Amino acid sequence: MFFTRLARSNRMAQWSPIRFASSATTSPNKITVSFLAKSAVLCSVAGVSLAAIVPDDIIDPLLPSGADAFDLIENGMHAPHQEWDHRAWNKTFDHQSIRRGYQVYREVCAACHSMDLISWRNLVGVSHTEAEVKEMAAEYEYEDGPNDQGEMFKRPGKLSDRFPAAYPNEEAARAANGGAYPPDLSCIVKARHGEEDYIFALLLGYTEPPPGISIRDGLHFNRYFPGGAISMARALYDEVVDYEDGTPNNASQLAKDVTTFLTWASYPEHDERKKMGMKSIAIMGILFGLSIWYKRFKWSPIKTRQIVYKAPKVRDV
Repeated sequence: MFFTRLARSNRMAQWSPIRFASSATTSPNKITVSFLAKSAVLCSVAGVSLAAIVPDDIIDPLLPSGADAFDLIENGMHAPHQEWDHRAWNKTFDHQSIRRGYQVYREVCAACHSMDLISWRNLVGVSHTEAEVKEMAAEYEYEDGPNDQGEMFKRPGKLSDRFPAAYPNEEAARAANGGAYPPDLSCIVKARHGEEDYIFALLLGYTEPPPGISIRDGLHFNRYFPGGAISMARALYDEVVDYEDGTPNNASQLAKDVTTFLTWASYPEHDERKKMGMKSIAIMGILFGLSIWYKRFKWSPIKTRQIVYKAPKVRDV
């Protein structure tokens, strides 16, 4: 049996192919590089062929359009970031600034822009006292009714009334502003990208149009407004509003205060939300510490116990 197997192995070795030094196989790395090179050439040829066949109107939407971001006239400049005090996690609104901002809105902005979602009572305890708000609301007349005779009548404003609108309807607003509709400012900060940074930059961003840019009559150039041409003329200038508290009334201070007021109008829950967040963090911290103590109290007997193995005694037989 042993000699039979030996003979078979000798016979197979006799007919096995002999490899010489010159017959070495090709390296696998060379095959991979060659395959990748051929694939790259084929892909390039296919791409050039498709570009020559497919129309441009199909290829253009597929190309990246990041260069559009550099078109400042079309998209407007990016508003620079300002250091707002209320942005800090432990800071509230500057309520004196809200009071001054309301004065700017009332004397300047309210001529064209309305705030339909804000009531007089929202100012109580935020920027004014209840008596002050009642006095301001009574300066306006609101239509109410019907009365016992079925007729509408005028009455002084009260705390539950909304801020008075600048125009009776949208058509009247457009007719008075050359076809442009002044947006409502109740949530204007929340509705714009950049929020208060954008509003602040827009109010102070009026300049002369650059060379080569023409603005038609009735429009004004603002580098932060998309398109550059805005219907609203510049409204804030130095000393256009006299503050009650004697704060310097330059244009940047006016813009800062009215922006703070509009930010409060968009986020009236801002201060209360932060207070609730700090209370929740404090309560959760206490509960977390108690849970760790309770866990250690319950598991310490189990984690500190020792298990001892005692071998049974074997009796000698």
